[in-house]
Amino acid sequence: MFNLDKQRLIDTMETQASFGRTENGGLNRLALSDADKEVRDWFLDAMEEAGLEVRIDEMGNMFGRRSGTDPGADPVLVGSHLDSQPYGGIYDGALGVIAALELVRSLNEEGIETTHPIEIVNWTNEEGSRFQPVMQGSGVWAGEIDLETEYAKTDDAGMTVEEELERIGYKGSVPAEPTTEYDSAVELHIEQGPQLDDKGKDVGIVTGIVGLSWGAVTFEGEAEHTGTTPMQGRQDSLVAAADLITAVRRLPGRLGHQTVGSVGHIDVAPNSINIVPEITTVTWGFRDPDDDIVDRAREQVIVEAEAAANREGVDVEWEDRARSSSIRFPDRPVEAIRSVADGFDYDSMEVFSGAVHDAAHVSKVCDTAMVFAVSEDGISHNEEEYTSWEDCYSAANVLANAALRLAE
Repeated sequence: MFNLDKQRLIDTMETQASFGRTENGGLNRLALSDADKEVRDWFLDAMEEAGLEVRIDEMGNMFGRRSGTDPGADPVLVGSHLDSQPYGGIYDGALGVIAALELVRSLNEEGIETTHPIEIVNWTNEEGSRFQPVMQGSGVWAGEIDLETEYAKTDDAGMTVEEELERIGYKGSVPAEPTTEYDSAVELHIEQGPQLDDKGKDVGIVTGIVGLSWGAVTFEGEAEHTGTTPMQGRQDSLVAAADLITAVRRLPGRLGHQTVGSVGHIDVAPNSINIVPEITTVTWGFRDPDDDIVDRAREQVIVEAEAAANREGVDVEWEDRARSSSIRFPDRPVEAIRSVADGFDYDSMEVFSGAVHDAAHVSKVCDTAMVFAVSEDGISHNEEEYTSWEDCYSAANVLANAALRLAE
């Protein structure tokens, strides 16, 4: 086993964090934004400087391949994503990309050859914040979602994914699909939860990812004067939405002990203090390791939405925005991670990810597993997100050596 250059890992993490950095030390680097273009340009240069064979596909996914000694061997894929939430932290996703880059740099410096090629990747729009769904780039690449459908997705300003890929210069010419078979894949990510921190562990061995269902419900009532319209005659879309929001909050307790659910976004129109809200749209999301429970949660949302609409006398429409099944990672890559963690004498534990990651889609293409770094207090999707450099380094060393073991 070998160690990465710790100071260079830190310096490179700080460099990537300069693109889209907020006043409070977080990141605002939405997918296909100007800040995303800046970090992509920097990452492209870094891959070329490392001697990688670079390609960019039609979804803007960025790949860099280091050749192996066996021309017929399938590559090992390593990486994550560089886009962020509107006010997220500097570690979410980015640590996995930078650790992959540092793996290649260290192999070059040590003169280590691998039988299999090693390919590093930056996936487009993992976060699903500006454009839905989450894991958009890896989903198209893995054949789980349709390219043309995703090209037409719009942000709040009406810009499409395809338009923004073209604007920032990252609509590549390579088909957004595997160009070869892959041997395996390993992704490093911060845990984004409190399990490792609570138990004082050094690193997490991820054995699977929860299933997820996202959707939106739109209630349509009637816009009227709030001062002159009698209460009994109102058709208030926001009241119906509020009923649904509280129902979503209570549903997980009735479904399963690992179920989580929330409403994360609301649009209200006309959104004026003295007009009864005519149209309100809320998004909802549920996650659980049991796919049957996820499906039951979605069905219950529809029931609750219709009941809320009936109580307020408003119309209701609903739409699905994302669905990913729960994943159990296969033994081979998981054992590679476990063996490396043991070899470094890191105190590790198995965890099942409550957040979805690009690895969920990649697992449909090849054997896949993940490494988790400790998230202090479990905080993520927040500028206060924090993983110590020591914990970053430990997890990056596990990723690098697990990938090397698979590539040998």
